[in-house]
Amino acid sequence: MTNVLVTGGAGYIGSHACKALRNAGFTPVTFDNLETGWSEAVKFGPFVQGDLMDRAALDAVFAKYQPVAVMHFAALSQVGDSMKDPGRYWRNNVMGSLTLIEAAVEAECLDFVFSSTCATYGDQDNVVLDENSAQHPINAYGASKRAIEDVLSDFEAAFGLRHVIFRYFNVAGADPEGEVGEFHQPETHLIPLMLDAIAGKRDALTVFGIYVHVCDLVDAHVLGLKWLRDGKGSRVFNLGTGSGFSVREVIDHSRAVTNQTVPHVDGERRPGDCTKLVSGSTRAEAELGWTPTRSTLETMITDAWRWHQTGHYDA
Repeated sequence: MTNVLVTGGAGYIGSHACKALRNAGFTPVTFDNLETGWSEAVKFGPFVQGDLMDRAALDAVFAKYQPVAVMHFAALSQVGDSMKDPGRYWRNNVMGSLTLIEAAVEAECLDFVFSSTCATYGDQDNVVLDENSAQHPINAYGASKRAIEDVLSDFEAAFGLRHVIFRYFNVAGADPEGEVGEFHQPETHLIPLMLDAIAGKRDALTVFGIYVHVCDLVDAHVLGLKWLRDGKGSRVFNLGTGSGFSVREVIDHSRAVTNQTVPHVDGERRPGDCTKLVSGSTRAEAELGWTPTRSTLETMITDAWRWHQTGHYDA
């Protein structure tokens, strides 16, 4: 049995990663405090409820399950919230990750896949970002993720911690088989908000001035894990389609998929939001063999709409 510790495995992306890991022959061990995750989403391996700041709980998980690698998704991730309460993001994201990294090194679990963000690049309009683009985050969320990347580099130099870092922006869609999907409380992501508005569950969507399908995203994470397991070195990969979608395009495609009107009004740009960022995935395609197959707007919205109609954890 080849265990992989998945932090945040009860969340949106983490739960999809657990299914992908199981399908790839691994046993995902979810470690989640359920602050933003759902126990109902843990379906593909053992579950341990705990907090990343609890070193004793982490040590116990490593001792019991002896994972060969860590896949780290657990984080606070709302840009606007990070602008209002940056200390919370630095404490949770950075200190929690540092505690996890130290526990992994102590347990000699030295393969580490980290879910980072293209928000580390800051506000760079009209360029397609690559892994060597300058990093100038403009909010505490992006800055905290950048800091964790630096921690990983330091721990590689000191202890040989091999790591793969993935940077990406918006994630959408849901498991096509409907076993897991996207659900947040409160909801903040565009596509589920839009589908709620279509279904009459909320008032008109406010439109603020790169989407990757979640299944494509977690496939890349599994490939990153295999990269490390094959003895290859630490690497950073951007995950994107090379072209961005405007909010208007998302609304138009949602109207086409659902055959219903999307109630919306225009709104001002939110503090901490970048104007336009586009990320490619040339390195991931060339070195990992990653090819996104579901990251069209039509497919992402169709899968999300299917889950939205049948699969909520609060149903």
